[in-house]
Amino acid sequence: MTSVKSGRLNFKTVVVWFACLLLAVLLSGLIYLGLTRSATPSGSPLEQVIIATNTEYVGTCSITTARERGYFAKEGIVVLIQSHSTGKAAMEAVLQGHANLGTVADIPVMFAGLDQRPVSVIATIFKNEKDHGIIGRRDRGILEPANLKGKRVGVTLSTSGHFTLSAFLNRQKLSVKDVTMINYKPEEFADAIERGEVDAVASWEPFLNTMLNRLGSNGVAFYGKDVYESLYNVVGMRSYISSQPETIRKVLRALDQGSQYCNEMPDAARAIHESGKKSNTKDQKAAWATYRFEIGLDQGLLLALEDQARWAIKNKLTNKTEVPNYLDYVYLDGMEKIKPAAVTIIH
Repeated sequence: MTSVKSGRLNFKTVVVWFACLLLAVLLSGLIYLGLTRSATPSGSPLEQVIIATNTEYVGTCSITTARERGYFAKEGIVVLIQSHSTGKAAMEAVLQGHANLGTVADIPVMFAGLDQRPVSVIATIFKNEKDHGIIGRRDRGILEPANLKGKRVGVTLSTSGHFTLSAFLNRQKLSVKDVTMINYKPEEFADAIERGEVDAVASWEPFLNTMLNRLGSNGVAFYGKDVYESLYNVVGMRSYISSQPETIRKVLRALDQGSQYCNEMPDAARAIHESGKKSNTKDQKAAWATYRFEIGLDQGLLLALEDQARWAIKNKLTNKTEVPNYLDYVYLDGMEKIKPAAVTIIH
């Protein structure tokens, strides 16, 4: 009887000891997580940066990847994403002080320069020649770009889609006067062209792919290769950028890592980018090889902005008559410290 009692006592002792050990491990883990989440390795709190962007757009891969893989956190930054369907809206969020940074194509930067808005590009993060274009309805006689003459074309005015339409028409010896432009929000395009309210739409991805899928065999696509190269940029107010130079460098370092991951690990990066989105995985996988994820500040950006400013002036989209010096709308210091070889802007 005594030996049985002693055995039970030993078993209970082991159980209690094991439970205490497990509790200690759990508490240690919680304390560690609390410390790492509340502070960077240097002991300073994580800094919040709000980025206005369109995460449905593949050009944001470096941002979504940097956030999901912890590149921002490694730099001591917690990034909050503010969703917008256009770069124009993202730029407005930055101008209104609702976001610290925003992602935009070159057109919003061009208009900001014409309007003398105090913003600067800190880096271009994505380039592609096939994410802008025109979707047309075959049953309306649109089989090639020249068939756009006399047609109703949906467009979001004063955006890169608007510029793309003008460039396409110019290639056909036509002008915007040869079509009837109807202004829509990008998210309204698919319904408009499916219902036949317009004969064609000039826009960008992912809206092009959505429209093409809705139209099926009745749809035809003309992409902007050799007509318009999309330059996707990160912008901020000059006051924010100049007062937070170290934050800008942290953001750039994280985006550089994100860009490398998007290039070197396309399948994994695509899975991160497409998580919870309406993207067409098959189409995006086929197009991924044409995407250029990289951070930089290229002389081509200034040339594009100047060309677009002349377009805006000619088409009376602004009351300004002179092309600004767009070098004033680029912040060079961050990239020159992080990745100087990627800065080719003459200054």
